[in-house]
Amino acid sequence: MGRVEGKVAIVTGGGTGIGRATAQRLAAEGAKVTITDVNTEAGQAVAEELGGDAVFLQQDVREEADWQRLMEAVAAQHGRPDILVNNAGILATTPYQFLDQTDLEQWRAIQAVNVEGVFLGCKYGVAAMSAGGRPKGGAGGGSIVNLSSIAGLIGTPGAVAYGASKGAVRQISKTVAIDCARKGLGIRCNSVHPGTIRTDMGDQVMRMGGGDPEKALAASIRRIPMDEPAQAVDVANCILFLASDEARHVTGAELVVDGGITAV
Repeated sequence: MGRVEGKVAIVTGGGTGIGRATAQRLAAEGAKVTITDVNTEAGQAVAEELGGDAVFLQQDVREEADWQRLMEAVAAQHGRPDILVNNAGILATTPYQFLDQTDLEQWRAIQAVNVEGVFLGCKYGVAAMSAGGRPKGGAGGGSIVNLSSIAGLIGTPGAVAYGASKGAVRQISKTVAIDCARKGLGIRCNSVHPGTIRTDMGDQVMRMGGGDPEKALAASIRRIPMDEPAQAVDVANCILFLASDEARHVTGAELVVDGGITAV
């Protein structure tokens, strides 16, 4: 207990799935958590479930004004943020994402949330975290954790727009990490890359292509060396580590949570 005691945390897309599990783990370990989501009902339910210092703020991560409003609200209620988890993301707007079947509108919709949302989060997160100065690296510094995917590490012919967006998240995480380190801001930035996982978005992957989702899941599990999909809490535990001072010397890294898929 107390691995992030007293730290001020923000989790975007915190109403469901990995975001919800992350908010739960951070709160359980002592953080003051602000949950954001476009889904007011889901986000508010998580805040009420956590109780204590947890609050919910409606946010569209594509909107710069929403990021400005969020950082002002967090500063007013809790002070300078210590942890930002850029978790909000979307998979697809149609069942197919093959190169020849993905139109520009769908491409842009996915990049707007998954890439521009993370860019804005990093931009405003770094500004808010560095206000007033922080310890240079080490314990007490700020931590940004960006949710990517193994789709950002390997080819994804059936999810061309999603895979490209997650590759961009991986790259911007490294860039932000080095930029903050060279400027002595005391802020770390890392990416987390889940594989097959049982969440609403994970189940959406299994429905892509119009086939039987249970058969798709079974086929996906057969490709996992550990022979089981991840649960949201498995990813949340890795995010908790990166958010905590236990990861004081970890920045620009990519933490893969895939049961061994990408190691084969």
